[in-house]
Order: sequence, then structure tokens, then C-alpha cells
Amino acid sequence: MTDDIQKIYAKMTTIEAEISDLRHGYVVINKRYIAPLASLKELTLHASEAAKRSATGSTYALEAVKKASIAANEASDSRLVNVADSAADAAASAAESAIQAAAAAASAAAAAAAAVSHQAEESSLRASAEASEATKIATEAAAEAVKLANLASDTARSARIRNENK
Repeated sequence: MTDDIQKIYAKMTTIEAEISDLRHGYVVINKRYIAPLASLKELTLHASEAAKRSATGSTYALEAVKKASIAANEASDSRLVNVADSAADAAASAAESAIQAAAAAASAAAAAAAAVSHQAEESSLRASAEASEATKIATEAAAEAVKLANLASDTARSARIRNENK
């Protein structure tokens, strides 16, 4: 009977050692992955913020295009053809700014999506969705800005032609 008890104690000692090794391994793995996961979470949040700011920049650029387009239209009605040309150029530059902001939003959304693929946290998924929505807003603003810039350019061109024919 004492032989059996010694075998049981020996087995328990072996199991204790294995549990201790597993516990130590878990601690090492946990420490190794906590920092990268925190970094990915931070990257996701920053990428989402960048996408939102890019969308805001794109909408500001759209406003600049609208105002430059109005200025081009008003200048084309008078003899200020050079002003109309400048306003059309400003509209084109603002439209390009909107396009760049949309591209930045898309890049940020891609970064957020990549980070989310490595972690499955609710906050990261939400941030990625927000970045995607911001990209959509920025792209729509850029498309509208290009449309208005083209209209301003056509207006300035028409004013120049009218002025030349006088």
C-alpha cells in the first residue's frame, strides 16, 4: 500500500511540475502578445481618426470648390475673365485636395481593416467601420468637388471665349 501511495505522490509531483510549466508558459505568451495587441488597437483607432479627418478635409475642399465655382460664375458675367480663370484654378486645386483627402481616408481605412484582421475586438471593428464610412464620405465629396471644378473651368472658358469675340 505504501508503494501505491508513493507512486501517487510521484505522479502528483509530476502533474504539479507540468501545471507550473504550463502556468509559466502562459505568462510568457501573455506578456509577448499583450503589447502587440495594444499596438494594433492603437493603430486601428488612429487609422480611424485619420480617415475621419480626411473626410472632414475633403468636405472642406468641396466647400472651397463651391465658393471658387461661384466666384468663377460671377466673374464670368463681367470683364474679369482673369479672375474667373483664377477661381476655376482654385476650384481645380481644391478638387485635387478633396481627391487626396479621399485617398488618405481610403489608406487609413485599409490600415484599420488590416489591424482588425489581427484582433477581434468590438472597438476595433467599430473603428474600422467608421473609417470605412469616412472614406465613403470623402470619396463622395471628392467626386462632387471634381464635378464643380469642371463646371467652374467650363464657365471660365466660356467667359474667355465671349470676351474674345467682343
